[in-house]
Amino acid sequence: MEVAIYNKEGQDTGRKAVLNDQVFAIDANEHAIYLDVKQYLADQRQGTHKSKERSEVSGSTRKLHKQKGGGGSRIGDINSPVLVGGGRVFGPRPRDYRFKLNRKVKQLARRSALTVKCQANEIIVVEDFTFDAPKTKNFVNFAKNLKVDGKKLLLVLAERNNVVSLSARNVPDTRLMSAADINTYAIMNNNAIILTEGSLAVINNL
Repeated sequence: MEVAIYNKEGQDTGRKAVLNDQVFAIDANEHAIYLDVKQYLADQRQGTHKSKERSEVSGSTRKLHKQKGGGGSRIGDINSPVLVGGGRVFGPRPRDYRFKLNRKVKQLARRSALTVKCQANEIIVVEDFTFDAPKTKNFVNFAKNLKVDGKKLLLVLAERNNVVSLSARNVPDTRLMSAADINTYAIMNNNAIILTEGSLAVINNL
């Protein structure tokens, strides 16, 4: 598959970029995308949630009244979950939410996500570029030239570029990544994906 290559002014350079059909034109597997996104979000969870249970609440362990003969319900100490200030029954405990996903499933998920975005015409290829100075205005103009301003934008570079990173840092709904770090969640969570020529060489071999 071939697509046009644009420059940072949004003009067609007249050259074509080749998108690997094994990456951008496969039979998309939605379940693989779901699993990879689920794993990514699970990895972000700290899992530090905790509530105090009956044995951890600060309070006397004295039995409040005798077991039988008082005409009331049975009750233990003041830390009982049925009393205000008592412990919580089956409360959350710290846990690790991470889970394993096979490498080939993750590879299939990335390729499926790129295919979905390609079919939706949400992928743009631009020639490798940089700015003279790190200015937000430079990146805003770049997005306007490519008609992606106001969209959730993912810019994929071949490698980290501090000038471009600093220029895009204050632009809302904009994320920069290197081609080696691209993941399914980042692809699916944006409405426009800009790939530089250098990054495409890496992504074509995902």
